[in-house]
Amino acid sequence: MVRALIAAIEKVQRLPVEIDLWDIGMIATYLKRSHATVRDTVVVQPSFPRPIRLPGRIRANALYKAREVIAWAESYQTKR
Repeated sequence: MVRALIAAIEKVQRLPVEIDLWDIGMIATYLKRSHATVRDTVVVQPSFPRPIRLPGRIRANALYKAREVIAWAESYQTKR
């Protein structure tokens, strides 16, 4: 059963970070912060990348360009 699970996980196709769109949950995982922290204090910062909202019947969840989120986070890297 574990082998089947591993095989299924390995089959999941991942998009290259250059073109991937992340939701709040994926950003939270990347930043190692809670979903609530990212939603309430990170994405609302003026310097954070602008969201993408795809059209649809209901208001879609915000998506963010992964490469922009990564660049934003790396802009806080301290200099030695």
